[in-house]
Amino acid sequence: MSLSRRVAAIAESPTLSVSARANALRAEGVPVIGFGAGEPDFPTPAHIVEAAQRAATDPVLHKYTPTAGLPKLREAIAAQQSRRTGKDVRPEQVVVANGGKHALYNVFMALIEPGDEVLVPAPYWVSYPEQIRLAGGIPVAVPTDASTGFRASVETLDAHVTERTRALVFVSPSNPTGAVYPPDEIATIGAWAAARGIWVITDEIYAELVYGDATFASMPALVDDAERIIVVDGVAKTYAMTGWRVGWSITSEEMAAGINRFHSHVTSNVANVSQAAALAARTGPQDAVDEMRDAFDRRRRLAVDLLSSIDGVDVVDPAGAFYVFPSFAGALGRRIGNTTVTSTLDLATALLDVANVAIVPGEAFGAPGYARLSYALSDDDLDTGIRRISDALAW
Repeated sequence: MSLSRRVAAIAESPTLSVSARANALRAEGVPVIGFGAGEPDFPTPAHIVEAAQRAATDPVLHKYTPTAGLPKLREAIAAQQSRRTGKDVRPEQVVVANGGKHALYNVFMALIEPGDEVLVPAPYWVSYPEQIRLAGGIPVAVPTDASTGFRASVETLDAHVTERTRALVFVSPSNPTGAVYPPDEIATIGAWAAARGIWVITDEIYAELVYGDATFASMPALVDDAERIIVVDGVAKTYAMTGWRVGWSITSEEMAAGINRFHSHVTSNVANVSQAAALAARTGPQDAVDEMRDAFDRRRRLAVDLLSSIDGVDVVDPAGAFYVFPSFAGALGRRIGNTTVTSTLDLATALLDVANVAIVPGEAFGAPGYARLSYALSDDDLDTGIRRISDALAW
């Protein structure tokens, strides 16, 4: 059997790979603590599940529905985005997809021509470069580091622009670093992109998960010329609905129509029961969101305190999402079990084998020497897991 070149060139998702290996060890009875999964550990709120149960009994939803999404859901998404940005957003600008990841893929396929370059600030989420390549584009990593709070500046972005630059992927709050851009920096980057005619795909999937003094701001709210800004969002992270698979893109009506044409040939409508659940999430009580955010904030502070106490580990305090992205550069060269770790790839393997802890190495995010740990797990597991890391790294 011979795979197509495009599929053969795709790297497996490291985050899903780490989770799969951890789950396999658990199935064998190994007490693995996993920091790899990018999903809340809470159940989906009850009122959302109940809405899905009601939808499952409605014969109308047993049939095909509009490809772009149920009209009521698109209306709710448009209304919420109008409130978030202070600008009029119409349902015709919304295309509902099978999760935020699918929405991003639809956008890249509709926007990118072969050979187009797309700026991707690094560290980046693992699927951005692969999806860009699948669309025929060329991902261009724009390095950031702890000294800048993992935030890109106009100067660093401008240094990577060429005549082939088509778009910028912008993420705040960030996966994997938890970085949150202040509104003035977002406005500056948005104005820079507009002046250069560069499209911006802004991933707002963690918009509701910000902590401390940080505030979320949507780029279209801060930029006068927002015609080339595409927002991608979904219910997965905010409402503990990763498995329901509902996300969406919001853009101009012309671009949305193109995305929908592509979407119509890849899949028909998103599962109607899931769309009904997403509608209940967006329009129903938000108490559970506040409770989850408070829990994540508590765990965030615990994770930073515990990691900061480990010799050779440096941590930038994350302001959003539910990840911490420490540098293990000062711990490399140490021996864990039978392995002398010289990279965070080695470290991740050794920690899983020796300490029964699963982390995602920074190489997966374009940031060797770092690792991503999700703190979307119980307080006890968080404490135990990081202490296992500390013990494994002890001289």
